[in-house]
Amino acid sequence: MKVAILAGGKGTRIDPSETGLPKPLVPIGGHSLLWHVMQIYRGFGHGDFVIALGHLGEEIVRHFLSAPEFATAALTSPDGGTRDPRPGSGSWHIRLVDTGPDTLSAGRIRRLRPFLAEETFMLTWCDGLADIDIAALAAFHAGHGKTATVTAVHPPPRFGRLEIDGERVTRFEEKGVLTGEWINGAFFVLEPDVFDAVPLPDDLAFETAPLQRLSATGELMAYRHDSFWRCVDMERERRELDRLWEAGTAPWKTWGEGEECA
Repeated sequence: MKVAILAGGKGTRIDPSETGLPKPLVPIGGHSLLWHVMQIYRGFGHGDFVIALGHLGEEIVRHFLSAPEFATAALTSPDGGTRDPRPGSGSWHIRLVDTGPDTLSAGRIRRLRPFLAEETFMLTWCDGLADIDIAALAAFHAGHGKTATVTAVHPPPRFGRLEIDGERVTRFEEKGVLTGEWINGAFFVLEPDVFDAVPLPDDLAFETAPLQRLSATGELMAYRHDSFWRCVDMERERRELDRLWEAGTAPWKTWGEGEECA
């Protein structure tokens, strides 16, 4: 099953001024965020990626060409050029597609259609890490027969909570995961007819009218992921994940050492 990754957004909430890097290339434990996202899928045997580029896309192309993590990848660049993998590799097949610097997520997905439209495919953004069981997600999708599956996750901890009686604080609770609520965790499985089922114009986010239409027609199902999930929206979140990786306690690292790209 192919994996589509949207890596073209501007990531304005993470300040790139110090590194000049697009959000998919911000470092976590010495590896790019994009590499971590891809490794989640690689750990479950999915190594065929179609990546939508946009803002600073040339930096992502340069990263794939130069980073040792992808030295053995079969890489197709936006201009159609291919770099052959080294002998005996072939575990990474990566196609980079230029989807425009200002295109929103619905338009980026539409522009990937030529490479995805013949089979069920997976989709995610390049900003969330999770200890998600990709095999279980795929099995859930195959079992319900609908057009789309979205992974539902609990909102991450951000703020402490107060209980107040009049002006007196009766209880202070440090920030924690809100287990009674669900949000979009952005690990999708989609049928190819999604391209015909919903509008995918350049100026729409996939999370708005397209997903609203799928839900209204009963074609959107939720796979509940109760465990670890974090979105890398701000620098403090990147630092938190960096500390987890350096400490050897990163929950999203579900693959074995032998499965990592050298």
